[in-house]
Amino acid sequence: MVIFGAGSGNPFFTTDTTAALRAAEINADILLKATKVDGVYDSDPNTNPNAKRYESLTYSHVLAKDLKVMDGTAIALCKDNSIPIMVFNLAVKDNIRRAMMGESIGTIVGDNCEVR
Repeated sequence: MVIFGAGSGNPFFTTDTTAALRAAEINADILLKATKVDGVYDSDPNTNPNAKRYESLTYSHVLAKDLKVMDGTAIALCKDNSIPIMVFNLAVKDNIRRAMMGESIGTIVGDNCEVR
């Protein structure tokens, strides 16, 4: 497991894009996106109590629905390099370990994922 922290220091590159770029450079098996929520939702769960959390999504669905999980460049980089993305809540105890062990936490975004 390799953990990269910080951005690229380049204008127009978000930390998400930098993470996707580094994942592609090292030929990562997966990109773990630790965040404040427990996955990808169809709308902001902090403002919409009826927001639906997805278990899995395709890159294309994320881009077409403009879901705010990561910026479009980061999603496209992962799609082009077939790097799945796991989005999960960093604040939940042991979630990094659970993610590394392959447990089903959060949302998976990838080529062979069903929208569910």
